[in-house]
Amino acid sequence: MMFYTEGSVGLGLVVGSLSFILNYGHLLSSLLSLEFLSLMIYWWLSVSSVYTGKDFFFALFYLVMVACEGVLGLSLLISSVYSHGVDYMKSYSTLSC
Repeated sequence: MMFYTEGSVGLGLVVGSLSFILNYGHLLSSLLSLEFLSLMIYWWLSVSSVYTGKDFFFALFYLVMVACEGVLGLSLLISSVYSHGVDYMKSYSTLSC
């Protein structure tokens, strides 16, 4: 049973990394890929704490930090769209701000 959960987490991390590398057109798709990677790591922490018999304190602390990271990313997305009008990643390199 442990092999299947580790395999699915590993597959999720690979898929999330590939989607982050290959889908860099929009800032929102990059943020969603990072959020997927964070949730895969949270899933790995919670499953490993169940199998080792440890408490969930670190996993819950990690979940709070992931939520804060998501809110920060969305606020940066909103402020950049308000100031520049687009969320294309390729246009940020040509802006002089």
